[in-house]
Amino acid sequence: MRIVLFYHSLISDWNHGNAHFLRGVVTELLQAGHDVTVFEPLGGWSLDNLLEEHGDHARLAFHDAYPKLQSEFYEPERLDLDRALDGADLVIVHEWNDHDVVARIGQYRHSSGDFRLLFHDTHHRSVSQPEEMQAYDLRHYDGVLAFGEVISEIYRERDWAERVWTWHEAADARKFRPLEADRTDGELVWIGNWGDDERTDELQTFVFEPVDELGLDATVHGVRYPDEAVERLERAGLDYRGWLPNFEVPRAFSRHRLTVHVPRQFYVTSLPGIPTIRPFEAMACGIPLVCSPWEDAEGLFRRGHDHLVAHDKAEMKETIRALCHDDDMVAELARNGRETILERHTCAHRVEELMEVCRELGMDAPERDDARLSPPRA
Repeated sequence: MRIVLFYHSLISDWNHGNAHFLRGVVTELLQAGHDVTVFEPLGGWSLDNLLEEHGDHARLAFHDAYPKLQSEFYEPERLDLDRALDGADLVIVHEWNDHDVVARIGQYRHSSGDFRLLFHDTHHRSVSQPEEMQAYDLRHYDGVLAFGEVISEIYRERDWAERVWTWHEAADARKFRPLEADRTDGELVWIGNWGDDERTDELQTFVFEPVDELGLDATVHGVRYPDEAVERLERAGLDYRGWLPNFEVPRAFSRHRLTVHVPRQFYVTSLPGIPTIRPFEAMACGIPLVCSPWEDAEGLFRRGHDHLVAHDKAEMKETIRALCHDDDMVAELARNGRETILERHTCAHRVEELMEVCRELGMDAPERDDARLSPPRA
């Protein structure tokens, strides 16, 4: 199949978590023999910020890590759809595209295109900025891929789309796997961006204060931390190291004993059941994961078996303390979490789910390949 993808960025993961999943999906599509083209706009905020802060070295490092992945850049106002969509069988348009680009591709599908067209929603704007999402013209799209069932229900209830499929994010098991540690950087690592005050209090309660009170060596990676937040980290004794390329995350995990997931408020209150991609990646790497409270409404993981949940600071402290001293507990939690990822939450599984959607749409998509769904376990 010829598959054309319009996304904000494949190359940059600077404050852009969707790049993690996109890279894994494109890798699996290529591995399955599909012809894949990824378009990203010139002047995209993620890549521009990455290059401004870290220079062209960051772009070259991406290409070294993913030599088979390439983007075609375009200017939205000069996008040549005849060329971009020539011979396409499946086109997926991500929700970070301009409204005009989304509408133009839909109109092209209606008037000229002999392909299937899907819209991909991977954010909380359906509840945080519903007017932005309702403004997308999806009349000529064949359906929507939503990264959680609660978002799928929003599309159905508000008649934003006729057909919606839940398509969760997942771990790129080719990159995210356990690694031998080349050194030890501390007990705990937190990897996540600041998040526009969407989890400021939660980070203080579930990361900063427990680390400080336990006297741990801990590392923090992420971007958009204001000066005040960096000062908080320093006061709590956490080592803030800024942006980390996502393909380097497995190495960072290998240098620490455990990690913590603190979801943004929207994924706790309005969008239960959506863990975002960080827990998938942590469990794929075989590092024990402790979460602040969130509801796994869709039963993606085995709570207390694949990961642990701490309901308050005291419980988080005790859980971290136990993991710092109990090797058997660490090994069992790491093993269980990775087992669940490899059984049903890799990008290869998501590509198979995408092929099932294609078959529902009447496309001649390849049948399930169990060999691809079983990546190496070490």
